[in-house]
Amino acid sequence: MRELAAKRFSVKFSLVAGLFAPGIGVYAQTNPAAPAQAPAAGQLQSVTVTAERREENIKNVPVSASIIGDEALNVLNSGGQDMQMLAGRVPSLNVESSLGRAFPRFYIRGYGNVDFHQNASQPVSLVYDDIVLESPVLKGFPAFDLDRIEVLRGPQGSLFGRNTPAGVVKFDSVKPSFKQEGYVSVSDASYNTANLEAAVNLPINGELAARISVLDQHRDDWVGNSHTGKADQYGGYNDNAARLQLLYKPNADFSALANLHERTMNGSASLFRANIIQKGTDNLIPGFDKNNIATDGQNGQHLDNYGGSLRLQWKLGDYTLHSTTGYETVRMFSRGDVDGGYGAVFAPPSGPGLIPFPVESADGTSGHHQFTQEFRLESDRKQKLSWQSGLFFFDEKYKVDSYSYNSLANGVLTGDVKSQQKNDALAVFGSLNYALSDRIDLRAGLRYTHDKKDLETAAVNKPDGSSDLDKSNGLSASTSVSKINWDLSGVYKLSDTTNLYSRIATGFRGATIQPAGSFNPMSVANPETVTSYEVGFKSDLFDRRARLNFDIYNYDVKNQQLSAVGGTSNSTILLNAKKSVGRGAELDLETYLTENLLMTLGGSYNFTKIEDKDLTVGACAACTIQNPTFVNAAGATLVRIDGNPLPQAPRWVANFTLRYGLPYKNGEFFAYTDWVYRSAVNFTLYRSAEYVGKPLLTGGLRLGYKWDHERYELALFGRNITNRVQLIGGLDFNNLTGFVNDTNPRIFGLQFTTRF
Repeated sequence: MRELAAKRFSVKFSLVAGLFAPGIGVYAQTNPAAPAQAPAAGQLQSVTVTAERREENIKNVPVSASIIGDEALNVLNSGGQDMQMLAGRVPSLNVESSLGRAFPRFYIRGYGNVDFHQNASQPVSLVYDDIVLESPVLKGFPAFDLDRIEVLRGPQGSLFGRNTPAGVVKFDSVKPSFKQEGYVSVSDASYNTANLEAAVNLPINGELAARISVLDQHRDDWVGNSHTGKADQYGGYNDNAARLQLLYKPNADFSALANLHERTMNGSASLFRANIIQKGTDNLIPGFDKNNIATDGQNGQHLDNYGGSLRLQWKLGDYTLHSTTGYETVRMFSRGDVDGGYGAVFAPPSGPGLIPFPVESADGTSGHHQFTQEFRLESDRKQKLSWQSGLFFFDEKYKVDSYSYNSLANGVLTGDVKSQQKNDALAVFGSLNYALSDRIDLRAGLRYTHDKKDLETAAVNKPDGSSDLDKSNGLSASTSVSKINWDLSGVYKLSDTTNLYSRIATGFRGATIQPAGSFNPMSVANPETVTSYEVGFKSDLFDRRARLNFDIYNYDVKNQQLSAVGGTSNSTILLNAKKSVGRGAELDLETYLTENLLMTLGGSYNFTKIEDKDLTVGACAACTIQNPTFVNAAGATLVRIDGNPLPQAPRWVANFTLRYGLPYKNGEFFAYTDWVYRSAVNFTLYRSAEYVGKPLLTGGLRLGYKWDHERYELALFGRNITNRVQLIGGLDFNNLTGFVNDTNPRIFGLQFTTRF
């Protein structure tokens, strides 16, 4: 497999390199948002964000925001990681997945959603090139050839709409320009973790320019199956994506930007491992081997994603009209041995791999399409009173198949539950900016949203003729919700270098319908709403040699949607908690310690708590419960979760980077290290001794040399250099099953980059 991958990688490199023929030109700066004149040595560049739908200096925006820039992304992509690589890279951000590379789940300020269904909604919205990606499967589209990633913390309901009560993660690709430029970056590392990232910018004439970007990621299988005796059977992937952009700008008053993109991914699904947790603790069992799993089920996933957008802009005197049209379609199939083991011994689990009964399943998405249209009109920002207003339309349809298999009968299909969902939304929004004085800027936003959702589940198909008790009987459900969101904020210019701000904002997440299945009844969660308060300051220090942002916040969520997973009934049910709360503080610091030594430091404290004295969930069968329990009239053991933290919500998050550059001739030797820490997290709504993720610290190191005015770069790198192996998730269906951070093994490699 290594030889075939190397051959495929070499062919693609040759094809891409052929696009970048000599004579295209040299342009070392690939970020068009960078200032035309670079700052003096040891000074920080100004940071521009689009948190309020137009470009502004981050210091002037009354939103808690952080940026992940191009150098950090280059470092992270060299390791071939998926979206989980962003976890902890800025304060209060967590990303995790129980479905491998295909289905990332985002959390901001501890506020997220652990639901793994294909139609699950999330309170963190992902916006890629101004198009909202609603399906959780779409949110795994790779990060490559990006200008920046913006993380906007807190509700963004006025300008970004529904399903943003926790915040927005915003990806902006490098746009075409009328300069000839490009780059190719190739790397290879442990387990043949091979990466190719490349882009070329092609001015066609004075009015038309194109940009082509590609990403090719590969890793060999490296996890064996001790049950079958096969080595190197899981853990690998092939993940390919491409983007074509065309910019038409005939004059200063009109521009059209078209975007076509695609992704194809084949690889392993998450590797569930039975009985790997020591009972009564959150430790892995003695002798745990991350290089092997014992399973009798099948594992794998495939994904195809195609999409496009058209962004039009007209300047009409003192006004600018924007039209943004987007279309996305995705097809996905993911199969895994959920029980994480083999056999079916109806006795307490007594070793790695041994299970009480088999659970093997798969989920598929087909017939998907998402269409979005937005019209937005904004006034000239130079006026004392400026505004923007618009209309937004959203239409989504798709089908979901939920399959079950019998591992003891060579994986024969035992059930297929088909569901189809349609979701329509319409919104009207607007915002005002008023410069009260030279020092005080006031802002307000308002949005009305109508959200409608319909889901139908067909009667279960039983190809094997089995007579399991199924909860699917041709059920259907519909929801229709209308909400108004608003925000009020103010910025006070304390000095030429420091701004204070405060913000009150609301947001909501639309209702969710969970399709019925072989184990799950159909369930509906009502919409959740949030009100958030925050104050902070943003400051440039020491003649722009340092930048410090700090804020404190508090939010209340009413009717928060929760997913109760597992328990003795082995089912997943949607619930609403009457209330949950969160509060904390966030800090971003970037500073030149010396002219050549740059440090970044970020940190957050995030406290979350469920407040609902009547809310109960099912208890796990094999773990040690640490909450009050009782047995109901049906004989089921239930757990009271009032006072518990939200799942996958670390109390502390911190990130640290240090970069030292040593000029040498026409180049630079450099050393770069990056570290991320998160404190312990609960995997479930209830507290138990076993289903807890220990504090996690991971780091990377990069040593290299840039020369010929940064035209070439050669670097040695390592990811997860401490080789930390620990639980990052668990399944409490019938035994102590968990999964570890095997998607991020320790690797060392070499990367070469050339810029044209």
